[in-house]
Formats: sequence, C-alpha cells, structure tokens
Amino acid sequence: MYIPFAASLASAILPFFSPTPATPTAEPRTLSFRPVHAHTHAFSDRSPPTLLFHNATSPQSFLFSNSIASDESPALTDVQDAVRPLSIRTRHMTIRRPRLRPPSMLSWAYAAQRKRNPYLPFSTNSSAEQWIAPDYNDADGDWEDVEVEAPDMTDRQTLITIAKMTSNAYVLPESAEWWPVGGWNATMPVGWEKDADGLRGHVFADPTNSTVIISLKGTSAGVLGAGGPTAKNDKYNDNLLFSCCCARVDFSWSTVCDCFAGGWKCGQTCLEDALVADSVYATVGTNLYNNVSYMYPNANIWLAGHSLGGSLAALIALSFGAPAIGIEAPGERLAAQRLHLPLPPGMPSEKTGITHIYHTADPIPMGVCTGTYSGCYAAGFALESKCHTGQTILYDTVTVKGWAVDVRTHRIGEIIDKVLADPWPGAEGQSVADNKAESSSWLPWGRKGPGKNKDKDKDGDDDDDDGWEKHGGVPRAQSEDDCVDCYRWEFGDWDKDKQ
Repeated sequence: MYIPFAASLASAILPFFSPTPATPTAEPRTLSFRPVHAHTHAFSDRSPPTLLFHNATSPQSFLFSNSIASDESPALTDVQDAVRPLSIRTRHMTIRRPRLRPPSMLSWAYAAQRKRNPYLPFSTNSSAEQWIAPDYNDADGDWEDVEVEAPDMTDRQTLITIAKMTSNAYVLPESAEWWPVGGWNATMPVGWEKDADGLRGHVFADPTNSTVIISLKGTSAGVLGAGGPTAKNDKYNDNLLFSCCCARVDFSWSTVCDCFAGGWKCGQTCLEDALVADSVYATVGTNLYNNVSYMYPNANIWLAGHSLGGSLAALIALSFGAPAIGIEAPGERLAAQRLHLPLPPGMPSEKTGITHIYHTADPIPMGVCTGTYSGCYAAGFALESKCHTGQTILYDTVTVKGWAVDVRTHRIGEIIDKVLADPWPGAEGQSVADNKAESSSWLPWGRKGPGKNKDKDKDGDDDDDDGWEKHGGVPRAQSEDDCVDCYRWEFGDWDKDKQ
C-alpha cells in the first residue's frame, strides 16, 4: 500500500539509504551483500497487519504500519563494516513493466473487476482501486521494457548464496541450521518471538545500498519437518493460493472459501474475489515491497524465497516488475491468473525476471503432493497447482541421483547440501562423462545441517573448487509453456442453488 510521506521521511531519518544511482553497465560483475534488517508482520483481529523492521547490527526496531510510517522510527545503524559478505554474480536482463506502477499487487484484480463491471462503486478511495491496468495483448501500449541488473542464474555459487539467504528466514542465529553471514545482531527481533505468526524474512543490501534483496520465509508445518507459530497462517494461505477450488479435496475437508459448485465445478469469479478479500500474505507482501522501496528509493530490489516464500516473491515481482527467485515453490501461475497479473502472451516468460529452482523428487513444486496417502493430505495442505511463472531451472534428481519422490526432500537444506553443492551432470557447457565420478559420490537425501562453525573460504562460500566448476554446472532455464493446472476442474459462474 502507498505510504503518503514515507519517501520524505526516509530521506530525513535515513539519509544514507539514498545512494546516487550507479551508471548502468552491461558488464557482469560480482556484488557483495550484508544483512541490514529482519522483517516481520504482526497480525491482530482488530487492526490491519503491522510491518516491523529490526536492525541487523543493533537491538533497535522500528515500525511501519499498514498505511503510514511512524514519526518515531529511529535512525538505523550503518552496517557498512559487516564481515564475510555474501557474493552474488550479476547479469543484465530485460523486464517488462507497466509504465504506471501499480500501487498494490491487488490493483491488477481491482482493474479486472472494474473492466468486467464499469459501474462497480469504489469500496474505498484508495489509489489501489483506481489504478488502470495496461492492455495485456498490446505490447506497444502502456508497457516499457527496462534493462535491469539481476542475479546471474547460470552461476552455481549465486544460487547457493540466495538459497542460504532464504534458509535463514526460518531460524534465529543461535540455531544449528543458521548459515553464518557475519555482522548479525543476536538480539531477538521484534515479531520473531516463539508466539509470533507473521510473514517474515530478511533484507540484504550491497555496500552502496543500490541493490537490495528481500528474502521471505516459506511454510512452517509439521509435514515438512518443522512446526512453528506461523504454521496456521501458512496453511490457510497455501490452501487459498495453490488449491484448485478452495481446498475442496473431498467431503471431509474444511474449505477456505465458498466457491465449490458441485461435482468438478468451481466458481471462477468467486475464486478471484476470495483471493482479493482473504489472501493476507498478498496484502502484506505488497506492504513489505512498498516500504522497502520507499526506504531505498534509488535501489534495484530483488526478491527471493523458499516454498510459500518463493511463490510470494514471484507474485510480488510479477506485480511490480522486479527480479525474483523462487526455490522449491508451489506453482503460483494459477494464483497469478486469478489475480489477473500479467502473463503470456502479453508478458513473455523471459521478460518477467522470475526464475524458479526445484528438483523432480520434491512433490510440492511438481504438483504431485496430492491424494489420500500423501504427506500434504495428512497435514491438511491442498497444494494442487504445479505451473510456474517465468522460467524454471529443473534438477532431475529422480533420474540422475536415484531419489524417490518424498516430501522430506522439500527442505531448503536438502537443496543447498545435496542439489546445488556440485556441478550438475549434463548442464550447459559440461558433459555427463565429465561428472561421472562426482555423481557417483552423491549421497541420498538427508539433512546435513550447516552448523555454526562450518569452514568457509575468504569469500564466504564452502566450495574449494576453482574456475568454471565452482561457478558453472546449472541446468538451462526454460519456461513451462505446456503446463496445465487443475485439468479435471471446470471453472465458470454458476448458481449453486440450481446445481
């Protein structure tokens, strides 16, 4: 949501957050990042979600509410001296954006509602409802193709660094599963207490604050090997975003919306309206992006997340035109269609700036964690969608490593330790024969926690290889053009009383 005077407030209390924009260069380079904030949302039945930021290097926290920045927000500590930076290689890519930036992720849905019913009255006077979306089919209309600096998704060390950023969103620094990043304050962040249930993660920035990364936590649930206070909100939003029809799996399930119309029929308009009205994480994700963009008005903002966090990162990025990386994320294209976000053919997959990374033994991004005997069914998750926006880097762990399809391979630690750790056989520029020795030494899935004292080299990564093998070996990214979600279902607008 818009924050009326947040830009001027940021300039007053956060002067070092407004760097002089760097001169664009087409040459790839390596950027170093350090943590600057932990972020979370606090939920209440009596007030809108409240966004909280916590300093990475001091016990200070400050608050941004749903619509306005607090006048008492303290100035943040400069963290230029953080040790052991996280290194990411970059490349330039073209992203298609609307010329007039939408105020909210939900602005696209509001615009579609108004196009469907021009006489629909405004429920509020907010700019989110008044924004007009560009024509999806008119490439020469209110769109612009912008060249931006983005992470180099062909570089394996870049993928590992981003995966570690998303992994730390689940845990606190004293945890054995925390990946050391240096310069981090161990004080308990506000909103990260054991009973806190909000969407959370971290914010990273390069030394000039010209590139900022927002990381988002994924689902915390017993079926995935970890519980936690966010599990209730996570499950509700998972079932709303990624089920075919309101989590109507069978007669025994409690649905998250009332759109089921009998048989294999589901109300399309009802689904779209439910997603706008009830998806809390869509609203707070927009709030987070808008606040970070106001705090860093000249920065290039990237998003990254694992599982639910990866899907939210992609939806936010698709709404505003930002680079995003989703790791083992459920298919979010179904939710994007229901929110009327820009999709092909009007929005080419290669111009979304979105890259998904997942492997074939993980049933969640593959869309096969379904059925009575699945772990998702047992835990009450209806993760039925499988199609992703943007482009996908797919690791065939079933064929190459002999893994069985198992929901326990969904853990972010498995991706870091067992999938990204070595160059992938047959990846672009590398033959399978070159890696037979490496592939024969790979272990089956199983958590290998990083530990707090894992040896690192001077660059902060744990790969001792030099040259191409250290950075290459990533499968080619491809779009999921032929993917189809919910093929058994028929979506339309029916009168349920006549069924």
